[in-house]
Amino acid sequence: MIPVPSFACGEWHTSTKKVRQVANASTDEVLYSVSSEGLSFAEMLNWGRARGGPALRAMTFHERARMIKALAQYLNENKKELYRLSTISGASKRDAWIDVDGGIGTFFTYASKGRRELPDTHFLTEGNMEHLSKGNTFVGQHICVPLEGVALHINAFNFPCWGMLEKLAPTFLAGMPAIVKPATSTCYITQACVKLMIDSKLLPEGALQLVCGSTGDIFEHLDCQDIVTFTGSKDTAMSLRSHPRLLENSIRFNQETDSLNCSILAADVKASSPEFDLFVKEIEREMTVKAGQKCTVIRRAIVPDKLKQKVIDAVRARLGKVTIGNPENEEVTMGPLVSLAQRDDVLKQIERLSACTQKVCGDGEVAAVGVDKGQGAFLAPTLLHCEDPLNSPDVHSIEAFGPVCTIMGYGATSEAIEIARAGGGSLVASVFSGDHAVARQLSLGLAPFHGRILLADDFCAKESTGHGSPLPHLVHGGPGRAGGGEELGGVRAVFHYMQRTALQGSPQRLSQTCGKWLPGAEYLEDSIHPFRKYFDEIRIGESLLSHRRTITETDVVNFAGLSGDHFYAHVDDIAAKESLFGARVAHGYLVLAIAAGLFVDPAPGPVLANYGLENLRFTKPVYIGDTLAVRLTCQEKTPKDLEPQGVISWYVEVINQVQEAVATYSILTLVERKTEQNTG
Repeated sequence: MIPVPSFACGEWHTSTKKVRQVANASTDEVLYSVSSEGLSFAEMLNWGRARGGPALRAMTFHERARMIKALAQYLNENKKELYRLSTISGASKRDAWIDVDGGIGTFFTYASKGRRELPDTHFLTEGNMEHLSKGNTFVGQHICVPLEGVALHINAFNFPCWGMLEKLAPTFLAGMPAIVKPATSTCYITQACVKLMIDSKLLPEGALQLVCGSTGDIFEHLDCQDIVTFTGSKDTAMSLRSHPRLLENSIRFNQETDSLNCSILAADVKASSPEFDLFVKEIEREMTVKAGQKCTVIRRAIVPDKLKQKVIDAVRARLGKVTIGNPENEEVTMGPLVSLAQRDDVLKQIERLSACTQKVCGDGEVAAVGVDKGQGAFLAPTLLHCEDPLNSPDVHSIEAFGPVCTIMGYGATSEAIEIARAGGGSLVASVFSGDHAVARQLSLGLAPFHGRILLADDFCAKESTGHGSPLPHLVHGGPGRAGGGEELGGVRAVFHYMQRTALQGSPQRLSQTCGKWLPGAEYLEDSIHPFRKYFDEIRIGESLLSHRRTITETDVVNFAGLSGDHFYAHVDDIAAKESLFGARVAHGYLVLAIAAGLFVDPAPGPVLANYGLENLRFTKPVYIGDTLAVRLTCQEKTPKDLEPQGVISWYVEVINQVQEAVATYSILTLVERKTEQNTG
């Protein structure tokens, strides 16, 4: 047997005590031994807090994002071994692609989002400044800083790569180290993935540790700065989250548990509709990918009574074409379950479900390709039928975590919603419909009980990733039985690993603390126009007050002719007098155009381009005869990676002759950075 090592305090560790054996899922050959005996979990946590945490927090969001991207590239170049090991677990090439490439893709996504959606700072200024006093001398601002503990990620067996990587991506981006604890039955794949990341030398020391085997007394050493995430069974989650140490220290616990997800064939669909075929294909795919061992698998297929038999026949026909066997064989489309123990548990749950269902298909011995008779944890896809789902509570609470799905019929759409909600909260539901109104009714009825809803139709079918594929851009989680937690969801997941704190004080004090100019803070003025300065020379808070410009009737008439905007409030004197304005007003975009003319320095210089405009608000009407000026202030600076340029966010306030703001917004300019070549 090959021992699967843990990685603790910078060293690989194995033990021959209290080992658990792990076998090839197809051949039953025992290959690996797993044990965490001898590890000091207190030392591991302290190592992460003392080494990994400070090193990650010393990096900015953008530096962490670049690190994650480099890790993704390294894994992508060295993933062949992960595919080989996945075969041992019973995963086909298609299954391994979802796990391995899906996990690497999540790293790439978070690397991109980190650089595009987060600032190049060590902490995050969140949201707008809050005005807390009439005179604007006392304000508030939320900031988010990395927690200074360790994230303990306890993962399930079904996705040994993706399950880890989808948690590590936001953890690292937030600036927090991690200890990963994979399920024993597939930990050898996780260990190989961790080894690649350690060997890459891209991670700071202490940023990543691995426990293969029992977690021992690690929970006894957690504190309020640590986080625990868990993916797995509901019963295990309840045991972990109620640990006294977690309760005493209010330690964050993010839970994602298996749920009885459903897919609904809407009442508008006919047997000849493309959505019917899409639904049937999705049921078959969900039952056979990873041998049905996914937390998002369709466990309950809810179909109109009138189409129930047609669906049963169609799904049964597709399942009859599935080739089961050792995934090393190219002909195989579905491998075994991960272990004999897992197969036995699924069979036990099928037996429990037999009290309220009838078996449609799945009888008989599995003739597995590429293995001797009786070898492996193989199980034929099993389709069940529940005649009375609203009066069969077990079908909504018993889960067979394998290639098992139950067909159940409904009459009215409201009944389909009631059946779906009987699952008590799920990770995902899917709706197959060709009617927008029906899809909307189902969506709103399902939403309170589901973390994600796929609205499938013929239009999106070619590009849809399907019912069971969580995407890094969207939240993965669900209420109730699904655990009540959230993973992924773009940068939302990053906030799980940060502390949100409300700062209160003067605008100037908060600006200095946050490293971002806030309205009401001091202005830094210079005789040199800010557009004549390089990126490096501009200071946060540097400001320009422009000369003034009076709006004339000619301006308004000419702009109406140029733009084609002849809205009555601009060009119809009588209608304008009867409107809420009481007189003709200037176009909002005319105000913007004139403002640009007031603050722009026209000669060639370091400013390369206008990069965008954000948060525009027209706060007061501008009348013919009003005189405008502009206050332009440097709010934030973000250098661009590997380019001699940077983006500056300018806060723009357009004010009238009585010092009232008529418009506020931010503009982004691409500005050249100072180099030896352009300094003369």
